[in-house]
Amino acid sequence: MCGVTCRHMPLSHETSIGEVYIEMMDVATKTNTVNWTGSNRMADLEADLVVLGGGPGGYPAAFEAADHGLKVILVDEGSQPGGVCLNRGCIPSKALLHVAKLINESHEATEWGLTFAKPKIDIAKLRSWKQSVTNKLGGGVTELCHARGVQLIKARGTFTGSNSLELKAADGKTTTLSYKHCILASGSSPAMPPIFAIGDPRVMDSTGALELQDIPGSLLVVGGGYIGLEMGTVYAALGSKVTVVELTPNLLPGADRDLVRPLAKRLEKQFHKIHLNTKVEALEAARGGIKATLAGEGVDPKQTFDRVLVAIGRRPNSKNLGLEKTQVQVNEKGFVVVDKSMKTADPAILAIGDVAGEPMLAHKATREAKVAVETLLGKPTVFDNIAIPAVVFTDPEVAWCGLQEHEAKERGIEVKVIRYSWAASGRATTLGRNEGVTKLIFDPKTERVLGVGLCGVGAGEMIAEGVVAVEMAAVARDLADSIHAHPTLSETIMESAEAFFGQATHMYRPKKS
Repeated sequence: MCGVTCRHMPLSHETSIGEVYIEMMDVATKTNTVNWTGSNRMADLEADLVVLGGGPGGYPAAFEAADHGLKVILVDEGSQPGGVCLNRGCIPSKALLHVAKLINESHEATEWGLTFAKPKIDIAKLRSWKQSVTNKLGGGVTELCHARGVQLIKARGTFTGSNSLELKAADGKTTTLSYKHCILASGSSPAMPPIFAIGDPRVMDSTGALELQDIPGSLLVVGGGYIGLEMGTVYAALGSKVTVVELTPNLLPGADRDLVRPLAKRLEKQFHKIHLNTKVEALEAARGGIKATLAGEGVDPKQTFDRVLVAIGRRPNSKNLGLEKTQVQVNEKGFVVVDKSMKTADPAILAIGDVAGEPMLAHKATREAKVAVETLLGKPTVFDNIAIPAVVFTDPEVAWCGLQEHEAKERGIEVKVIRYSWAASGRATTLGRNEGVTKLIFDPKTERVLGVGLCGVGAGEMIAEGVVAVEMAAVARDLADSIHAHPTLSETIMESAEAFFGQATHMYRPKKS
C-alpha cells in the first residue's frame, strides 16, 4: 500500500503526501453503493469475476483483473478491506513491534552513554495510533477499488452453486450474486483448541492480543512459533512478565537452528521464562487469574497468569462457505485443493492464499493472486516460485528463503554451507548488535545459491536479495563480485559469498591440514 496513487487526485508541487492521504481518507469512506429492492433484499448482482475475501490475496486479484477490463466485485465481510493481515495481523503487530523496539533501544542506550527516563505508556493512545495505521492503509485500499472500478461489497458470501453466491450484510439483508468465475481468498483464523476455549476473555488468540486491552502483569504464551514470539516481544517491552511454553525442543520449530540461536539467547533476557518440551494440559479461570497446568521437566506444574495468549497456529477458512454445493475439494487439513495454476476441481472457482495451502503468508497470497488472474486470462502461467521468504519480526529478526541446511540433510542434497558472524560487521558493531549471523547454502559443484538465512537487525529487509539470488539462479561469484555499500549489514551477504572461495575480507578461517 506504499505509494498509493489516485487518478482523482493529481499531485502538484503544492500538494503534500499528507494532504493526499487526508483527502484520500475522505473519499475512501464513500464505498460503492448497492440498490435495495426491499427491506431485506438487495438487487441481484452479476460480474465477470467475484473475489471472495479482501485480504492480501483477494484485493490484488481484484485489482489485477479490473486492470485487464473484467467487471469485478470484491466481497469482504470486514469493516474495511485488507483482511487479517492489514487489520488483525501483519500491520498492527508490526506497528506494536516498532514501539517495542524503541522501548528496548532506550534501555540499551545506557551502555552507549545515553540514559532515558522510564517510558510512560498511554495504552489508550497506543491503541489509537495502531488503529490509525490500519485505517490509513484500509482507506487506501478502498480508494484503489474506486480508482480501478472494483465494486466493494461488505458482506459474507456463501456459495449456493458453482456460479452463484448469497451475500448477507451485517444488518441481515441479502442478495444473490452470479458470476462467470470466482477467486476464493477467504484466508485463515487463529486456532483455538477446545481445551483452551474456556470462555474467559483473559484467554486470547492473536486477534485478542492485538487489541491491547491492558498490560498484564504476567502473560503466558502457549506456542513458541512466530506469532507467540512476536506478541511476547511486544508485551515484554511494555512491561509484562512473559512466559513462553513450547511443546517441541526448540523455539520456532522448523526454522534453521543457526538462525534461531541468537534470537533465543536474547529472548532469554527479555522474557521471564521459556519452557521447552513442555505442554499446557489445562487452563482454568479464577478470580486471581488464569490457572495453568503445565507438564515439563523442572517446570512448576501449577502457575497463575493475568492473561494467556494461545498462539499455536492458524486454520484455513474453508468451513461454512457452502463449498459442498460446488465441485471444490477440501483436504483433511481443511485446505482447498488447487493445482499450480490455482484452479480447483470446479472449473468456475480458483483459490489463493491461506485457504489454498501452506505456507500461510501474505506475500505468497499476493503472488498467487497474479497467477490466478493470468490463468483466467488464458495466459500460460503457474505458481513456480522456489524462494518464498519467511520473516519473524522479533528483535533480532529471523528471515530465510530457498533451501535450508536441515532440509538439504533430510533430502540427501549435497551442499556447501557458509556461516558469517555479524561480529565481523562494522555496521552491526555501530548498532551495538553483533549477535547476528548470515548463512548461505550453495551447490558445491555449480556454485549456485540454493538458500539464504539471516538473523539480525533488519533481516526482513535484507532477505529480498536472497530471494532474487535464488530465483535467478545466481552463483557465488555473482554475490561476491557485486559491490555492496559500506558500512551496511548487507555486506555480510557479499563476504559470505567470498568465503565460498576461501577467505572473506573480515573473517579468517584457519585452513584444515
